[in-house]
Amino acid sequence: MKKTIRIGTRDSELALWQANTVKSKLEALGYTTQLVPVKSEGDLVLDKPLYEMGITGIFTKTLDVAMIKGTVDIAVHSMKDVPTQLPNGIVQTAVLARASSEDILVTKNVIDFEKPCTIATGSLRRQAQWLNRYPHHKVVDLRGNVNTRLQKLSDDDWQGAIFAKAGLQRLGYVSEAHIKSPSFGGVGEALDWMLPAPAQGAMVIVALENDDFCKEATSKLNDPASEICTHIEREFLRTLEGGCTAPIGALAEIIEEKALLKGCLFSLDGKKKLEIEKAVAKTDYLHFGKECALQILKNGGSELMAQIKSQINK
Repeated sequence: MKKTIRIGTRDSELALWQANTVKSKLEALGYTTQLVPVKSEGDLVLDKPLYEMGITGIFTKTLDVAMIKGTVDIAVHSMKDVPTQLPNGIVQTAVLARASSEDILVTKNVIDFEKPCTIATGSLRRQAQWLNRYPHHKVVDLRGNVNTRLQKLSDDDWQGAIFAKAGLQRLGYVSEAHIKSPSFGGVGEALDWMLPAPAQGAMVIVALENDDFCKEATSKLNDPASEICTHIEREFLRTLEGGCTAPIGALAEIIEEKALLKGCLFSLDGKKKLEIEKAVAKTDYLHFGKECALQILKNGGSELMAQIKSQINK
């Protein structure tokens, strides 16, 4: 175990928290590690929505290049940011036990949803589901890391902003229904009606395909249930061809010996909604996500995806 495992990570506070978690777990197993923080293009370009940058792997590309160049050995990502197709030569080695997959609405005060409101999010999925439920509200774009977004919410006159609950929890900003960070104090409401992004709340480790040492070391951190559920969700996403750019939600769960999937595809304005809810034996999970996605595509999803792509590419 003499090799030092160099852990590549984005240098945001949340990404560093995730990388340090992996570092601690590997060191507890007797491995020597070193953190190598890098800035990604997704962190640097704050004035363009993600879908306009034309890359689904905007937050992972820099680390992929660093790994292939040999600057880092492994990378730790929020799994929802990782493209469903990994670059040649890079493989998934572990999915850690999943945290909360829920989205959470963060507000300065309790708000009246019946009145016109402005809600901020950089996610097309959150925007579409919000407008489907509250068509009289306005949704505005919000970019940046967690602290940047909380600061923007504090500074602007928006009524609220939507975050991944897991990110706020990992940074220690959630206390029951209250949200408190260095730049913000307010209220948090879990959105249990909103389907999360595929693999939201999960952390994934990737390594070079030919690096047997790092593959074996990191595979010891894999959580089988989280691996199965995220596989189903990401197969659903990949088959719908969403990447980060379409309003697609998915949540898989294992209950007793069954794998359950709830999935949805929305139009950008939230007016059209296609959804599916199915279950199979847990042992049949491998192509389950794909089968569910094909059913959505057959029932109007192909036309809706074509419409979404034409709107985004204008």
